[in-house]
Amino acid sequence: MEYKDFLSKLSNPARSALEYEGIDSFEKLASLSKKELLSIHGIGPKTLPIVIEWLNNVGMALRE
Repeated sequence: MEYKDFLSKLSNPARSALEYEGIDSFEKLASLSKKELLSIHGIGPKTLPIVIEWLNNVGMALRE
């Protein structure tokens, strides 16, 4: 599973927001909590299940 494949599943605003914040790997994504992720402008509640699913697929999870 490639990070670029994950990005292709996101909306344009969500993808742009992650790129703007410098989140360019699953490791960086997993270092965030749900609250931190949702506080990023462009990331909304519809993005959260996609993030959680893809992190689970690579054996990771958002920080508690």
